[in-house]
Amino acid sequence: MRSIHVIGGGLAGSEAAFQAAEAGCHVLLHEMRPHTATDAHQGEGLAELVCSNSLRSDDAVNNAVGLLHEEMRRAGSLILRAADAVRLPAGGALAVDRDAFSQTVTAALTAHPRIEIRREEIMGLPPEAWGASIIATGPLTAAPLAAAITQLTGENALSFFDAIAPIVYHESINFEIAWMQSRYDKGDGADYINCPLNEEEYRRFITALLEGEKAEFKAWEASTPYFEGCLPIEVMAARGVDTLRFGPMKPVGLCDPRKGRRPFAVVQLRQDNTLGTLWNMVGFQTKLRHSEQTRIFRMIPGLENASFARLGGLHRNTFINSPALLDETLRLKCRPDLRFAGQITGVEGYVESAAIGLLAGRFAAAECMERAISAPPPTTALGALLRHITLNADARSFQPMNVNFGLFPALESGHGKARARKPDLSARALADLNSWLAANQVAM
Repeated sequence: MRSIHVIGGGLAGSEAAFQAAEAGCHVLLHEMRPHTATDAHQGEGLAELVCSNSLRSDDAVNNAVGLLHEEMRRAGSLILRAADAVRLPAGGALAVDRDAFSQTVTAALTAHPRIEIRREEIMGLPPEAWGASIIATGPLTAAPLAAAITQLTGENALSFFDAIAPIVYHESINFEIAWMQSRYDKGDGADYINCPLNEEEYRRFITALLEGEKAEFKAWEASTPYFEGCLPIEVMAARGVDTLRFGPMKPVGLCDPRKGRRPFAVVQLRQDNTLGTLWNMVGFQTKLRHSEQTRIFRMIPGLENASFARLGGLHRNTFINSPALLDETLRLKCRPDLRFAGQITGVEGYVESAAIGLLAGRFAAAECMERAISAPPPTTALGALLRHITLNADARSFQPMNVNFGLFPALESGHGKARARKPDLSARALADLNSWLAANQVAM
């Protein structure tokens, strides 16, 4: 039996390699770092989280991404196992210590008897002589490989910007103003740091955001669209003075204990490491210049003396037109020995990327071992996400997508309003997933 080659050691590649190895295949995992750096990574560990440290909601009943968490756990996901092992307090969200998370994934893959990790850059498409290969190079696919994909497929790569939020040192936050509380007291009730703004402070802050000096675009970047789910904060502010107050700075579910009332607006910070020394500014991805970030973010009450462990920034994401290029098992139609996985397929988010990696690894392993395997039902989060990028999305206007209940087939009539249907959709998904897992056993 030939080896399966996985190109890229991010979340999708790590999950794909693990799933294929667990199924009994030998896997060669190629990762170009540390020999070749990227604009966003800081270390050389596998599955490094480069933006937020949150895998978003862990509510498997009422939230589609929480449901995806649970499906992946049941499918033996390495990424979810590692996240659960190093999770941090974050209300109803699954947040992790990013360094410990990467170390946990790296250790598991390094120790696996059927996985060989090679630190090298693959400069073009995997040769056909390799046989089954999975390209999971993510949003920062190196230029030579991206060019080779474009030349092979005849499709222009679609791309967009993703923005990174700043991280603040806990010791520099003023707790005479800020306080600890989760929105609606979820989780432990005090998982977030909250910095309140009154109306005057909020409007001064919005003005500063709009007038602040921004990073300049290169000519080839100028027409690249943002992903709507990860807009820079100053781009949101430009859409209207109250946009942020009804977005990442919304005060609902919070009460300033010193005032005894809800603030006009609020900035929330989420714990970013196990020690609690680093806190991420929630929803504050930005393309402001670094000097402007320091000046403007210190206008926020409670952050007037903030010290930043990392300032925000931008990186360019690349993805292929999957509905036109991939079949239902993530194979490239014009070269079926190649599969794609992760953000390069046009899913958005850590969990979604790992989920597509999980499926690609299982599909590749079954094919190499000449075993039948079906795609997960479209009623599951895994199946709904897969069908969206391979079948259901319009190739003419394809854009990155997070998992959401809008991707699921409708329930039978008689289930009431949409909010009430979410638990029913989740229950149906988990029942159908269990049946799929039972019928598609991949482990030796």
